[in-house]
Amino acid sequence: MMGAVWGIGAYLRTPLRLRLGMIGVIWAAVIAEHLLLPAGHPLRLATGGSAQVWVVLGGSAALFAAYRAGIARLRGRAVRQTAPPPAAPGAFSAAELDRYSRHILLREIGGPGQRRLREARVLVIGAGGLGAPALLYLAAAGVGTIGVIDDDVVEASNLQRQVIHTDARLGQPKTASAADAMRAINPFVAVRPYHRRLTEAIATDLFADYDLIIDGSDSFDTRELVNRTAVALGKPLIAAAITQWEGQISLYDPARDGPCYACVFPQRPAPGTVPTCAEAGIAAPLPGVLGTMLALEAVKAITGAGETLTGRLMLYDGLHGETRTIRVRRRPDCPVCGPRRGNGWTGTEPQP
Repeated sequence: MMGAVWGIGAYLRTPLRLRLGMIGVIWAAVIAEHLLLPAGHPLRLATGGSAQVWVVLGGSAALFAAYRAGIARLRGRAVRQTAPPPAAPGAFSAAELDRYSRHILLREIGGPGQRRLREARVLVIGAGGLGAPALLYLAAAGVGTIGVIDDDVVEASNLQRQVIHTDARLGQPKTASAADAMRAINPFVAVRPYHRRLTEAIATDLFADYDLIIDGSDSFDTRELVNRTAVALGKPLIAAAITQWEGQISLYDPARDGPCYACVFPQRPAPGTVPTCAEAGIAAPLPGVLGTMLALEAVKAITGAGETLTGRLMLYDGLHGETRTIRVRRRPDCPVCGPRRGNGWTGTEPQP
């Protein structure tokens, strides 16, 4: 009877306390029959012939329940005693100080720089090859709010280079997969995934909520849209592009006297001249190199450390192990950020 009550209750999802209560009623009834009925009665014989067995069984169950309750209470007290005290508003908790200690030791970042990272809001366009390492390092570095927009899902061919995703998350939206990975790395950051395509209709409202934009997209149309929107809102834009063994990266910020993306790349490439990764292939670590540079430029731009790539275009050749940097300037006749002050467009020239 007890087994039947427990099994039927479990099937009907009856609350645990109610099932235990019903079993307790059956146990009490069996004890009562042994105490009230005469010896040799069929019910007593059918239930063991003596109340002693049931008393021992009930006592054992009670001791086990008391033991579990005691363990649970001790665990609760241990958690309360070891939990760090809440940090004062705006201050770092002890866990955060330990997590970011290597940053805080850097005199170029320190505590003030780490606070600026925590207060920063960065939007990443694309959760693919470039976005994957950028997102991971932004989360690890402690950027307080990270947005990521992408309308794609995780495919097996992505895993060769898009290290933020895993085989277990095949078929999931890339934004959801990336959000899970970032939260696993750093629970102190807020992640905002947007599973949709970036369009003219949403770009302005979306960008307005962020301090810095990172473009890791693989479409020239998307890059043009990102650049136009960032320029219109005065947002700094860090963009990179990769193909096969090579990549390039720069920080575009005409609001602070730097060129915009259209100043450097005024014309879209001719059809067929820039093959996709699916068409031409790509070295697996290459997106990691350029994507990590995206995150590093973001950290520098947010904290004010060092010198950013504003006004400079870095070219990376992974096949031959070469890096070059060329100066880039604003074009007064740029259709996106012009007219601008300056001595006129001089194109690109090698850095001294």
